[in-house]
Amino acid sequence: MDEPRSEDETSNDPGASGSAGPSTEATEPSEPSGPSEPAESSELRDRWRRALADLDNLRKRHAKELPREREAERARVCTDWLPVVDNLELALAHAESDSGSVVQGVKAVRDQAVDILHRLGYPRDDETGVPFDPARHEVVSVVDDPGAEPGTVVQCLRPGYGTPGHQLRPMAAVVSKRQE
Repeated sequence: MDEPRSEDETSNDPGASGSAGPSTEATEPSEPSGPSEPAESSELRDRWRRALADLDNLRKRHAKELPREREAERARVCTDWLPVVDNLELALAHAESDSGSVVQGVKAVRDQAVDILHRLGYPRDDETGVPFDPARHEVVSVVDDPGAEPGTVVQCLRPGYGTPGHQLRPMAAVVSKRQE
């Protein structure tokens, strides 16, 4: 029974080659990093606090800049519409003297407004003779048109504005029906 005791004694002996060897090796690398660990931890905490402060500053700056950017965009869009309003006023001023010039003036104003919408990313869609597309067209009426393929837009009642990805309004269309 003395032999098992000697094994226990050998495992408690730091100079023995038993299980005490690996535990000593495990503590040796951690001893040099032990004093630097609090420094690393402090540095990481400091970096984390700075990152949080940067994020907070970014949010505050964004909160201040967003209303300014929105106002600037509204002003830019309204500035584009000012010539349209000016031309409508000119057309109304000339309406009393010559009705023919009023029609020309109103057409010019309409063209100007359509151009502004196009520049803002919403082109006019009033194309006829194209296949009906539910993403671009709203069927208002269906007619029997022997000269058109079934399911074709034959008349535009109200133009649409926008792109296939984003529409302000679909085109109100008359579509040819299938001939029976």
